Amino acid sequence: MKNLKPETINGRKIIENNLDFNRPYDGVLLVRLKGIWKIVHPLPSADVVERQLTTGPHVEQVSFDTSELTDWDSGLLTFLMKIKEFCSQNKIRLETNGLPEGVRRLLRLASAVPEMKGACKVSVREPFLERVGSRVIDFNQSAEEMLDFLGEASMAFMKFLTGKATFRRSDLTLLLQECGAQALPIVSLISLLVGLILAFVGAIQLKMFGAQIFVADVVGIGMVRVMGAIMTGIIMAGRTGAAFAAQLGTMQVNEEIDALKTMGISPMEFLVLPRMIALIIMMPLLCLYADLMGILGGLIVGLGMLNLNLIEYLNRTREAINLTTVGIGVFHSAVFGVLVALSGCLRGMQCGRSASAVGYAATSAVVTSIVSIIVATAIITYICQVLGI
Repeated sequence: MKNLKPETINGRKIIENNLDFNRPYDGVLLVRLKGIWKIVHPLPSADVVERQLTTGPHVEQVSFDTSELTDWDSGLLTFLMKIKEFCSQNKIRLETNGLPEGVRRLLRLASAVPEMKGACKVSVREPFLERVGSRVIDFNQSAEEMLDFLGEASMAFMKFLTGKATFRRSDLTLLLQECGAQALPIVSLISLLVGLILAFVGAIQLKMFGAQIFVADVVGIGMVRVMGAIMTGIIMAGRTGAAFAAQLGTMQVNEEIDALKTMGISPMEFLVLPRMIALIIMMPLLCLYADLMGILGGLIVGLGMLNLNLIEYLNRTREAINLTTVGIGVFHSAVFGVLVALSGCLRGMQCGRSASAVGYAATSAVVTSIVSIIVATAIITYICQVLGI
C-alpha cells in the first residue's frame, strides 16, 4: 500500500500504510486496521495515532474497526499496548469492542499482570521520621517472624524427642554426611592456620621473656576453650548455613514448600528439623577435630621456630587443658550449631519468589549466623566469668 503523509483536516480520511483514520462523531477517533499486522511486515508506528490525538480536534474516545484485518500477531499487540498506555495517561477512553476477540483477551491478560514489586524504583528521599518509623515497623515484623519460627522449631524438636516428628531418616543421614565428613577439609585447613597464627603471635612476645614453652598454653587454651568453636561455627555459617538458605529458598521459589503444606506435611518437621539435628550432632565433633588441628599448628611453630621438644610441648599442653575447658568449647559449638541451622533455615523460609531473593537469603543467612555466633560467644564468656570457670 502506498505511504501517504497523514492529513489532519477534520472529517477527512487520513491514511498511512494499513491504517485509516476517521472522525465519525465529535470527540471520537475511529482507527481502521487493514491488511496483515505481523512483525515480519513493515508496521505503522503508534506515534501516528498519538499525533492524531494531540494535533487534531479534542478526542474523548478511540474506537477500532478491524473488518479489513486479515492476519495479526504480537506486532499488533505491541502497537495497541502503546496506544492504550497513551490513552490512559491522557484520560482518553479506549473502546476495544471493534478488535478481534483474541486480541481483546490478550490485551486483558497483559493489563492484568501486576508490576513486580521493586521493578521501578524512584529515588525519592523519605523524611527522617518516616524512615525511622519504617525501620521500627520492619524490625517488629522481623522479630515477630523470628519468634514464630523459633516456637515452631522448638515444637518440632519436642516431637522429635517423643518420636512423633515426620521426616525421612535418609535425609538426616545425608545431611550428617554433608555437615560432617564433607566439611573436614576446610575445617582442617582453617584450624591449622589459626593454630599457627596463635602460636606465632604468642611466640614473639613470650620469646622476649624466655618463656617459649608457654606457647603450648596459649594455643591449647585458646583453641580448646573458644577459638576452635568460633572458627568452626563461622566456617559452617558460610558453608552450610548459606547452603540451607539457598536450598529452602529455591524450594520456596518453586512452590515446593506450599505443596508440602497442601499435602498436610509440616515443612518445619520435614525440612528444618533434620538440618537442625545434623548440625547439633556434627558441630561438637567438628569442634574437637578443629581443636586437634589447632594444637597441631601450634606444635609446628613450637618445634620449627622455638626449637621446643615434642614430648615437652605435648606435656605442657596436657597440663594446660582440662575437662572443663574442653566442655566449655563443646558447649560453644553445640550452641553455634543451633544458631547456624536456625539462621539458615529461617532466611530460606522467608525467601521471596524470585532468583535474586535466593541470593539475598543466602547472604542474609551468613550475616545472621556470624552475628549470632559473636553475640552468643560474648554471653557465654560472661556467664563463665561470673561462674568462675
